[in-house]
Amino acid sequence: MLTQTIISGPARSRISIWVSLAIVIVAAMVLYYLLRDVDFGKVVAAFEAQSIWHILIAGSLVAAGYSNLICYDLFALHTIDKRNIPMRVVAFASFTSYTIGHSLGAATLTCGLVRFRVYSYWQLNLSDIAKIAFFTGMTYWLGNIVVLGGAAAYAPQAFSAVDHLPVSLNRLVGFASILAVLCYLAWLAGGRRRIGWNNWRIALPGSRGTLLQIGIGALDRILASLSIYMLLPASPAVSFVTVLVVFVIATLLGIVSHAPGSLGVVEAAVLVGLPQYPREDLLAALVTFRVLDFFLPLMLATAMFAARELRLLSRRAQNRRAQNRHADVSLCR
Repeated sequence: MLTQTIISGPARSRISIWVSLAIVIVAAMVLYYLLRDVDFGKVVAAFEAQSIWHILIAGSLVAAGYSNLICYDLFALHTIDKRNIPMRVVAFASFTSYTIGHSLGAATLTCGLVRFRVYSYWQLNLSDIAKIAFFTGMTYWLGNIVVLGGAAAYAPQAFSAVDHLPVSLNRLVGFASILAVLCYLAWLAGGRRRIGWNNWRIALPGSRGTLLQIGIGALDRILASLSIYMLLPASPAVSFVTVLVVFVIATLLGIVSHAPGSLGVVEAAVLVGLPQYPREDLLAALVTFRVLDFFLPLMLATAMFAARELRLLSRRAQNRRAQNRHADVSLCR
């Protein structure tokens, strides 16, 4: 019990920091090794050779993925019985919190701060924000487990190309992941389940709600993978399942690293996981994907959040002026 307490406290934080630092350092070393001999003239040529239609389709898939983020927050709000938040507020909170939070790094904290700033005007407290963070995180990880588990069970050779383990072992891991999710659903079907401790307890959604939750998370992973798949060169032919496995694992490494926007980590993992492509072509595709999936959404989210804050400041200033005028009139009387 004492050991568990120690590990779950400061020691766990130190371990997390060291793991994150190790991932970032390894990613930087891998990028240096892979890119030191890259011909940047060929990278520019690969940019110019990209299909405008493919870029537009990839951009549409990115937009669909960001729209799906609304479902993350909607599901969490409905689960904690906070259903009075207008859709426009949910859309704004989900988009800005995810985009700004993941761009700054330490996503759990930064996403929570942005969400609290938006939802606090609708009488949500810190406990509510923590519950939203819990359910959105749960949606994300359930989606990842199902997508990766299904891919490993259906096409274990795609995993073997990444982890170099036997196909039979990867297939076994895939089926084990799906079985674990099915056992979790069966456990939920037995009645209303609650987790937590002391005064902080959470009622988990039922099995039907969890299926919806899994669908939201899985759709997120598939849309993101499809968007980068559309940007990859037509030759050599690489299956979508392989790209899906490589990209999802790359993004998970990026999340664990806590690097701002997972910059460098995702790129290093994809370059290692997809050696079939010429590095220059793959690098051009990754940079285009970053512009569509990271820089443009970040600019939009920052502008939207700044505009909201300026509008709130202006409204407060107007209210203060109105109160001062009212006070002056009262004194005159």
